[in-house]
Amino acid sequence: MKVLMINGSPKANGNTYVALHEMEKVFIQENIETEILHIGNKDIRGCIGCGSCKANGRCVFEDIVNETAAKFEECDGFVAGSPVYYASANATLVAFLTRLFYSTGFDKTMKVGASVVAARRGGLSSTFDELNKFFTIAGMPVASSQYWNSIHGRMPGEAAKDTEGLQTMRTLARNMVFLMKSIALGKEKYGIPQKEPFQPMNFIRDKD
Repeated sequence: MKVLMINGSPKANGNTYVALHEMEKVFIQENIETEILHIGNKDIRGCIGCGSCKANGRCVFEDIVNETAAKFEECDGFVAGSPVYYASANATLVAFLTRLFYSTGFDKTMKVGASVVAARRGGLSSTFDELNKFFTIAGMPVASSQYWNSIHGRMPGEAAKDTEGLQTMRTLARNMVFLMKSIALGKEKYGIPQKEPFQPMNFIRDKD
């Protein structure tokens, strides 16, 4: 089994990394293949809604988003980590996730998703909610912990002193492992839930 972890912080070894690394320790103990991909310092532009990905199966912008697509398809679990900026995720990470989820046409159903957030003090819950929306629109179960998946720290590495936050990350990782293994067993016995044909509904219509 594989877990892909996205570090959306500009700092490779900041507090977001502290949270992801604490989870990584558990995954390694559970023999889960793990990769932490640092994208927070990359030049990643937002989606322009050109629709090219629908025709070509990849984003029109050749950058780390397309490089990550195959890893995303192969993984059983996906973790997005971000620092909090103005009660929101790092804009670079949001651009990355928007294009990654939109441009990849493979079925993401039952991949386990989790988000983790780091901040000095506030804005954690709103950022946590923002990131989880990428999973819930894609049919991905969201892993939870003993508290909202957050950790506190101001200076890089300071989150290592947040003992409750670190415990929250370890609990989250163990819950993710349980979910991934349970889903794998469920797929073997029952398959994935049946899907109905998509029935799009727009709220604005031309006059009859």
